[in-house]
Amino acid sequence: MQDHVLDPEHRDFAAMARLFIAREISPHHADWERAGMVDRDVWRAAGRAGLLGFDVAPEYGGGGTEDIRYPILLAEELIRAGASGMGFGLHNEVVAPYLNQLATPEQQRRWLPGFCSGDLVSAIAITEPGAGSDLQAITTSAVLDGDAYVLTGAKTFVTNGIHADLVIVAAKTNPADRLRGGISLLVVERGMPGFDRGRPLEKIGQHAQDTAELFFDEVRVPVTNLLGRPDRGLRHLMENLQRERLSIAATAVAGAETVFAATLQYCRTRTAFGQPIGGFQHIRFELAEMSTELEIARTYVDRCVLDHNAGRRDPVTAARAKWWTTDLQKRVVDRCLQLHGGYGYMREQAVARAFLDTRMMPIYGGTNEIMKEMIGRSLGV
Repeated sequence: MQDHVLDPEHRDFAAMARLFIAREISPHHADWERAGMVDRDVWRAAGRAGLLGFDVAPEYGGGGTEDIRYPILLAEELIRAGASGMGFGLHNEVVAPYLNQLATPEQQRRWLPGFCSGDLVSAIAITEPGAGSDLQAITTSAVLDGDAYVLTGAKTFVTNGIHADLVIVAAKTNPADRLRGGISLLVVERGMPGFDRGRPLEKIGQHAQDTAELFFDEVRVPVTNLLGRPDRGLRHLMENLQRERLSIAATAVAGAETVFAATLQYCRTRTAFGQPIGGFQHIRFELAEMSTELEIARTYVDRCVLDHNAGRRDPVTAARAKWWTTDLQKRVVDRCLQLHGGYGYMREQAVARAFLDTRMMPIYGGTNEIMKEMIGRSLGV
């Protein structure tokens, strides 16, 4: 984020996060990419460093602040370090609001201390093999049977799926309720009979990111693990997606800025025909265009962050930020790779890894096509 939107404590936090990443993540990230997931111990290290559960109450070990600049600063530092494998953002920015806002006091006592210490890794399972952005099309079902829901179905593309000890699962509990979706959110815990995981999914990028399929074969989930109100899960999901999309937008801008800065330096030092390639008018214009677009994106997203902190929250604004910044990131990374020439195609180059790692950004948190549909509907068309 721009310096003028930060206080001294934010800058101190960013410096601490940078040091943590340099010590605990960067030396191991290449090994984690080969393994297909990060080491579980890094979650506990993050908990000890105070990097988990920023908005969780201090009585459970959290930071006790609703200022989203902290988790966004962490996400920015991770992407600047090329640490695409960490699932902290999903844990802090996606799952935490559900536990803070919907969990009962008893549930919070059970789950939040481990959530903040890193002993409990969390995930959310929404997407299915046959249902993506259309939440009402999910087929995973949960039938109430006495003191438990019997959960049956499968989920895919689940971030933190292998490591997860707590998984928030969206399931149909009242298929007849078409108006409100008839979906409930159930928390499935590690070790519940019938809960199985597939192998880590092989992706074109983000190789250290633990992503998996999850299977539920008549899993008996106690009614005490119902999160929020029964059959109101669709509303709960829609209320929390806004924050996730804003976080994605901020991460996209930071990622694009990082690649651009490296490319600018490359264009100053790489020579062709007796001069730095940045001296050619076409390349200079390319750099000028990207610099301008990134400045506009950064200014807009920083304003959205401040508005969110002030309680001015609008799902359409978050949708605008999410689709535009992630499309910009994809375009900037592609142009920067081109400016690197043949070196840009080499896997050891940061720009090449970014080209693969960032391709998922226009898909995360609802595809950009869905974002545009939301915006279009808000315009009355």
